[in-house]
Amino acid sequence: QVELVESGGGLVQPGGSLRLSCVVSGIIFRFNAMGWYRQAPGKERELVAHITSGVTTNYADSVKGRFTITRDNAKRTVYLQMNSLKPEDTAVYYCNTHEYWGQGTQVTVSS
Repeated sequence: QVELVESGGGLVQPGGSLRLSCVVSGIIFRFNAMGWYRQAPGKERELVAHITSGVTTNYADSVKGRFTITRDNAKRTVYLQMNSLKPEDTAVYYCNTHEYWGQGTQVTVSS
């Protein structure tokens, strides 16, 4: 069975940084594209960043230049480095591949 487990969320002040991790099992990780999504209260889930198996990346305009998605195929893990965080980045962040989702990790940006 496919399992995605996120970690690394928390409370951070504006301008701070966090790194999210998502460990994947049950699929051949290196062959699969991965994505990070987020959902803020009262809003729809949105794509934040995406990385292909060939390591091509793309980002939502709202996070370009601040967030970086990377992957470590040996560890079956995808990361989201988030810098210069803003209050509007507050959301539950989810890891995704195909139809599979993690349980989410809460990121709160507040002073």
